Amino acid sequence: MTSGTIKTLIGSLLAVTALSGSALAQSGPIKIGVVTPLSGTYTPIGQQVRWGLELAAKEVNAAGGIAGRQVSLVFEDEEANPSVAVQKAEKLFQVEKVDFLTGTVNSGSTLAVAQLAERNGKLAATTVSFADSITTDKCSPNMFRVNARAEQQSVALAAWLAKEKPKARVFYLGPDYEMGRSTVAAFKSSAEKSGAQTGGEVFAPLDSKDYTQYFGQIRATRPQVVYTSVAGNDTVRLLTQLQDFGLLAGLTVVGASGTVTSQNITAIGAAAEGFATGVGYSPQIESPENKKFVAAFREANKTDPDLYGADSYGLLFAYKAAVEKAGSTETDKVREALRGLTWQTPQGAKSIRAGDHQAMQPMYVVRVNKGKFDIIDNVPAENAIGPDACARF
Repeated sequence: MTSGTIKTLIGSLLAVTALSGSALAQSGPIKIGVVTPLSGTYTPIGQQVRWGLELAAKEVNAAGGIAGRQVSLVFEDEEANPSVAVQKAEKLFQVEKVDFLTGTVNSGSTLAVAQLAERNGKLAATTVSFADSITTDKCSPNMFRVNARAEQQSVALAAWLAKEKPKARVFYLGPDYEMGRSTVAAFKSSAEKSGAQTGGEVFAPLDSKDYTQYFGQIRATRPQVVYTSVAGNDTVRLLTQLQDFGLLAGLTVVGASGTVTSQNITAIGAAAEGFATGVGYSPQIESPENKKFVAAFREANKTDPDLYGADSYGLLFAYKAAVEKAGSTETDKVREALRGLTWQTPQGAKSIRAGDHQAMQPMYVVRVNKGKFDIIDNVPAENAIGPDACARF
């Protein structure tokens, strides 16, 4: 055998190997990275994210997967810390070679991961983060949001509050980071437009153990309403301390949609009674799709889904629809397929607005009544979403 023949054979073998690797990449599992808090104060939120994604993956895989490929979820704990989230996301992109990323809870984490996704040429989506900036002034072409942002929640809640307590004096207490300040600003703007007065505001560190230090400020302003956007275990501490110090008597407590959820309501107990929020999901939504989802979620996890579980579940079906529409998992093709996409979720039909990558969906006002979230009002999607304020793309 001549040296020329050997070189030809080696070249052929290398070409076959390359083609085989390419074919394997297109026929192997679709890997979805999930960077979400699995420890710390936001663990209950991360748990719902995980449960929602796992249930959706099970159903998608049982029905043949995405374009004939099975879905594989790869989890990393972000600890609700943006710097940790970036490290874990980088590992998922570079080492695990995930096709897509989701799960971020902390809004600072979502903003940081959006930049990382751009640098890696990959797409990401949040099913949790509320900060308006994610799809407004800090929007990213590689980040999508399938949950309701702060303004959507606030429009619905403020409209209800204007009817329930006209011209009420409101005191604001939020966590001191991107989401907390964004949600307070969004609700304050909507409430003031509806006639509410601002009594004062304060921002507490994440994972605060003692909220009583702020109670003097609350008493001094004599509010009829307290708005808060603390979440997870922080909500348990805040509401139980308000109750223990007698501040809940005659006070209406409202807040962001992640403040009181099915994950922390039992720990809060009677202090959660009467709490109201604007939200994109409730287990009480009367539709066949939601009843089927709630039953499956309860069977799998022995608890009700909350908005995080429902939105995380719905995301996987949006990604499936986009990949199959694009005929590829390539970033540019899937991005275009997601922009303007309409798909079915437990909440009903959702659409991703092409301009800012923000999901449009009907909004509800729910109030805690005997440990359950009763739907007491609603706002159509087009009335709640607000203008497209993304100027980057």
